[in-house]
Amino acid sequence: MKNFLFFLLALVVMGCASSSVSAPDDGTKREFRGAWIQAVNGQWTGIGRDNMQRTLTYQLDELQKDGVNAIIFQVRPECDAFYESRLEPWSRFLTGQQGMAPQPYWDPLQWMIEQCHRRGMELHAWINPYRAKTKTTNELASSHVAVQHPDWIFEYDGLYILNPALEESRQFTCKVVEDIVRRYDVDGLHIDDYFYPYPVAGVTIPDADLYRQQGAGFASIGDWRRHNVDLLIRDLHKTIHSVKPWVKFGVSPFGIYRNKKNDPNGSLTNGLQNYDDLYADVLKWVDNGWVDYLVPQLYWEIGHKAADYQELIQWWNRNSRGCPLYIGEDVERTAKHGDMAQKMQLHKQLKNVGGTVLWYAKAAVDNVGNYGTMLRQNYWRTKALQPRMDFIDGDAPKAVRKVKVVEMADGPFIFWKKPKGKGWRNEAVKYAIYCFRQGEPIDISNASHLVATTTNNFVRIGAQRAMNTYVITALDRMDNESEGRQVVY
Repeated sequence: MKNFLFFLLALVVMGCASSSVSAPDDGTKREFRGAWIQAVNGQWTGIGRDNMQRTLTYQLDELQKDGVNAIIFQVRPECDAFYESRLEPWSRFLTGQQGMAPQPYWDPLQWMIEQCHRRGMELHAWINPYRAKTKTTNELASSHVAVQHPDWIFEYDGLYILNPALEESRQFTCKVVEDIVRRYDVDGLHIDDYFYPYPVAGVTIPDADLYRQQGAGFASIGDWRRHNVDLLIRDLHKTIHSVKPWVKFGVSPFGIYRNKKNDPNGSLTNGLQNYDDLYADVLKWVDNGWVDYLVPQLYWEIGHKAADYQELIQWWNRNSRGCPLYIGEDVERTAKHGDMAQKMQLHKQLKNVGGTVLWYAKAAVDNVGNYGTMLRQNYWRTKALQPRMDFIDGDAPKAVRKVKVVEMADGPFIFWKKPKGKGWRNEAVKYAIYCFRQGEPIDISNASHLVATTTNNFVRIGAQRAMNTYVITALDRMDNESEGRQVVY
């Protein structure tokens, strides 16, 4: 009953947007607008359930106002868990002590899924596939993989790393991912830029013996290391889609693939490289269909001497090769250098850029440099559905049925019936509501009329002086959209 009342109060469509608001182009109707919420920085450590829920509720409410439609939530910082797991211990970044369950007990991942879905947002569970211990962790739980299987781990500059060369470590990570995807209604599974560890001067990766054992047929140790990472990416994709084909697998690599001085196809940059330094052959993963979306971390400013933002976004636009491409943006750095407008203009100009992910959520919520205000008043003023992914599923569900307005004690509501459809490809899981003023053409491709998305089969509308036409469409797991059904009030 509490959840029912929450929805009645939470989703209220007050009416149509003013006709003076300019409509975005058709492409803007579908845009990935994400934000990373991290845990490894310790912002949640020991603050308790109520404080964490209160803070996250505020952040989600503000991000929703900013136009965000996807949250990437860190749930595995160091082979630990921000959710109930039989495979890995509770995270110290949650409770302050690894292996100690939260008191009072709750499941942050499950809670975040529910909160995001109520707001029409996707939730992508973010894991680190290799890091088993950060530098600041001094005590591991007895159930931790580094304690149970120390032979699967190597140490590097104070970190513990699951050895990418070992099949056992790959299988373990895939088992963790399978468990998350099977038990939780996540929309995506996300990994970041940590593959082989970032190089530290004078520190050598301790894998020479394994290379001598396994390296036959590889031209160099670098090729062998890249092959090891390839196997994990391939297996993660296969694992995710074998459990739930609609769950999107996303990777957020470091912003430079290769410098042109090392590769004619590289970018005009002079910095650390995915391919050479982290042993991550991102373009190979794209060519093989092992990732469903890319979010390169382009955290530099326009004109940066070693890694110019404009050069890099144009490079990724040319080389995304049909893979959905969203750009990782550093909110604080963008605000500091004052180039938000130029960056957003590049996003609009480049046809293969289909969205943005904000690093990090709190910076946008805190409105650093007026960034959040600019999103909600300008760039993300209108709502957006998720980009299409026809390679997973491109078929729309059937239209909703029996749409009607019902006058209730606390105001008018629109109700409808879920369309018929079996299986994840055909079943409606949420709905979009559009509003048109009297005399306006009914055109749901115009995103300025999209006023809400909801998982309910009803929405409360505000009483209006003039008659409005509301259009309800059904959306499936991939945001494929049905034909609309109209009602006038």
